[in-house]
Amino acid sequence: MIPLALGAVQPRGWLRDQCRLQADGLTGHLESAWPDLGPDNMWLGGRTEGWERGPYYLDGLVPLAYILDDAPLKARAQRWIESILSMQTADGWIGPVEAPGRKPYDPWPIFILMKVLTQYHDAVGDPRVIPFLSAFCGYLARNLEAQPLRDWGQHRWADGVLSIHWLYNRTGDENLLDVARILAVQGYDWRLHFADFHYTSKTPREACILPTHVVNNAMAIKSGGVWWRQSGDPDDRQSVYQAIAMLDRYHGQATGIFTGDEHYAGLEPTQGAELCAVVEYMYSLEELLAILGDPALADRLERIACNALPGTCTADMWAHQYDQQANQTLCTIAPRPWTNNLDDSNIYGLEPNFGCCTANYHQGWPKLVRHLWMATPEGGLAAVAYGPSELSATVGGVPLRIHEETEYPFKGEIRLRIDPSSPLRFPLALRVPAWAGAAEWTARTKDRPEERAVAEAGWCTMERVWHAGDTITLRIPMEVRREVRSRGAVVLHRGPLVFSLPIGVERTLIKGVPAPKPGERSPDWELRPTTPWNYALHADGPMRIHERSVSGIPFDPENPPVTLEVVGRRVPGWTMQENNAGPVPASPVQTHEADETLRLVPYGSAPLRITEFPVCSE
Repeated sequence: MIPLALGAVQPRGWLRDQCRLQADGLTGHLESAWPDLGPDNMWLGGRTEGWERGPYYLDGLVPLAYILDDAPLKARAQRWIESILSMQTADGWIGPVEAPGRKPYDPWPIFILMKVLTQYHDAVGDPRVIPFLSAFCGYLARNLEAQPLRDWGQHRWADGVLSIHWLYNRTGDENLLDVARILAVQGYDWRLHFADFHYTSKTPREACILPTHVVNNAMAIKSGGVWWRQSGDPDDRQSVYQAIAMLDRYHGQATGIFTGDEHYAGLEPTQGAELCAVVEYMYSLEELLAILGDPALADRLERIACNALPGTCTADMWAHQYDQQANQTLCTIAPRPWTNNLDDSNIYGLEPNFGCCTANYHQGWPKLVRHLWMATPEGGLAAVAYGPSELSATVGGVPLRIHEETEYPFKGEIRLRIDPSSPLRFPLALRVPAWAGAAEWTARTKDRPEERAVAEAGWCTMERVWHAGDTITLRIPMEVRREVRSRGAVVLHRGPLVFSLPIGVERTLIKGVPAPKPGERSPDWELRPTTPWNYALHADGPMRIHERSVSGIPFDPENPPVTLEVVGRRVPGWTMQENNAGPVPASPVQTHEADETLRLVPYGSAPLRITEFPVCSE
């Protein structure tokens, strides 16, 4: 598939509200709230932080500015871009030669900048970008033999290759493929890593190395697909699925992410999953969708985006965690059995544990919006993932808009209105998620009788002449599904959403101010439980679903759009251990406590939560 230009898809409805919260929250105030991205950053010509944080920030700021069509955010991004475009030396190198505390001539942060500039070029067509990136690739061609990839760049080589392929597709310069090949040869062999996977349990602190690093792995998921485009080797393509399978089997979580606090951490729902890994896994899936066109990758993308992404930020988008937990009962500065993260890793704040997530998490929502729709090789369009949005595109030389109205993932109905400027024949592909099995669609078009049909999971393609005002309604069934996990624990899913028991929260402000003004520090919060959390669910107990309209704060803990009522019992022996919920008791668990009606909410609406439950014996 072919990603559309940045800005072609714009969010509407609850998704616009979510992106607006981000723009009005920490993302929109980060430069004044965090000195690392202030005016003294080396990428702006200053003297501090000249490594990955500025590029990471831009990798989210640029798409957010253009999907919202927000003039102040565009101007802020442009200031950085103008500075960066002025920093190329005669030999093609970009930016600081040596950032504080880093080795000289490290290409890793420039790999991020290449992604930034390709997005920027897709949005505005700035003619300076292609020669700028070409000159840097020339630098790599001349210097990689003497200065080979090392450390982070060696493990994240696919991010560089991705942008080199973008450049090749626009220039046809065969020398670029030679540079890409050198990066792949010098880069870490992720295909072998996952083919002969040794990391089947939590990583001991003394064994933490770059190949076990959670973010390196989230970025590496796309490496086989990225390189397959050039190699043509089917084993490279297959390695994508091998990587996902190994990470799921030994470190996977119910939200679709895998643990890493900072390194592989096993299957326990109290181990951490780093926010950088969440957004980088999403980005890997978005790129793989374009390369492979596999709808299963979109199922995974939605699962991560609708759960792990909102589940690690406050609802107002002013604070985030470094590590989130599926079973998260206490967020305080305290020692926990992380692989090697610090005691503040699961509090909600400005810079818990380390500042990489503070710089990098901004890409999650805007890149999701961009990739809701893609073009197809047959000259059509595909609804890759679902969310309220408006698409502006040109198909066969004819401008058109598609308006998507939906409260998905909270509800299962999706309404599309197709508005070409003149009658236009093209194929329109809709994704039916695998978890749904099938979905019903209704088409109302000007030149045909109303049509109804059931589409099986996968791609449902309709090719016809479309007229302005034609509509399609897709109804995806939202049945509750039970996932069985370690020791017989269960997780409840409905559509892409994972459901959790929300725990009452006492919030303690430990730094900053709750709603900071420019120049004031954003807040750090500790969260403590005020209600019981140690419940088991009945295996086949009654269940009721309650829906309401999505509020202006989509993942508001006080006003969730959908809730599940289930029946459970307290398990008195399930208690806290090492400042976490203890291991989930093996099911079935015996408890003589009374039945209680429990209200479960979307994972992202529960800052303190239980997601994996034991099952109680009848």
